[in-house]
Amino acid sequence: MSVRPLEDRILIKPVEPETKTASGLFLPESAKERPMQGTVVATGPGTLLENGDRAPVHVKKGDTVVYGKYAGTEIEIKNVTHVIMRESELLGVMAK
Repeated sequence: MSVRPLEDRILIKPVEPETKTASGLFLPESAKERPMQGTVVATGPGTLLENGDRAPVHVKKGDTVVYGKYAGTEIEIKNVTHVIMRESELLGVMAK
């Protein structure tokens, strides 16, 4: 199964949260925070404008993006958690 985002939506694979602290303590599942960055897996074609043109999406597949803690909707694809959200919910793109 594959997902093709519509309009200005973006499919993101979140970065796995750290399992232990810098001092070597292992974190229980309840103490882990929801990831706030991930890799773009797919993008939609962009928002359809009134004149019939499409506004391009400003991120591309492979970009590492930062988003709000509760942004988007979690979905599971082939037993892997992904997040799908609108481009406007992104906070930034990590520089390479």
